Amino acid sequence: MTYRVSFVCTGNICRSPMAESVFRARVEEAGLGDRVEVESAGTGGWHEGDGADPRAVAVLAEHGYGTDHVARRFQASRFARLDLVIALDSGHRKALRHLAPTEQDAEKVRLLRSYDPAAGADLDVPDPYYGGLDGFEECLEMVEAASEGLLAAVREEVEGRAI
Repeated sequence: MTYRVSFVCTGNICRSPMAESVFRARVEEAGLGDRVEVESAGTGGWHEGDGADPRAVAVLAEHGYGTDHVARRFQASRFARLDLVIALDSGHRKALRHLAPTEQDAEKVRLLRSYDPAAGADLDVPDPYYGGLDGFEECLEMVEAASEGLLAAVREEVEGRAI
């Protein structure tokens, strides 16, 4: 049985594709690639059909991550096939919980940085879109820091399921 995770930000061209790429790499490194499916989407449809922001692609590539990404909008119907929906900031979490068809679906929504014990009280990943490369580097650092804790949580769920 496949465990499915979706990362969600605003337009699905910066933060969520970066998180998708990093987490997919962690899943593969952990040998869980055949049991965990990773995707991303945006709360809005402004960039549907576009690739990831070139700055996100450049920062990912510089750090050894690939991305083959086409932006899409998160639809409420996605909840039915997902096990975990990872919001990149509290605004996304609120929008996703509002969009959730059931309370059970709303409970699938978590903030990415809640998986980083060093994150402190501010669990939002800032939007790098209107800034320079340094914002994308900061985003990547936050995503990488949270990915280890997220991987541990997903591994626990996956190992608790029958193959």
